[in-house]
Amino acid sequence: MIADNATEELARLRSSIDNIDAALIHLLAERFKCTQQVGALKARTGMPPADKSREQAQVARLRALAAESGLDPVFAEKFLAFVVAEVIHHHERLAEARAAD
Repeated sequence: MIADNATEELARLRSSIDNIDAALIHLLAERFKCTQQVGALKARTGMPPADKSREQAQVARLRALAAESGLDPVFAEKFLAFVVAEVIHHHERLAEARAAD
């Protein structure tokens, strides 16, 4: 009986995790659509792919948001660093493609 309850609770929790993971993927996809537009704008206007002051402000903002939400700010910063590195990589590719035209 206890094992059955634990199994049901585990399935319920895992279902919630699966739903959250799906939402995260959809949100990241939307974020990357926006950053692709930013990258195209930067490439078109000759702006640099990276903006260190913006990145620093984002890190500070998201670290504070993480702390307020009960999430480890160090984890949040590492996650953001990974996302931003990928965005900058895309922006660099767009700038290179634009320069080659």
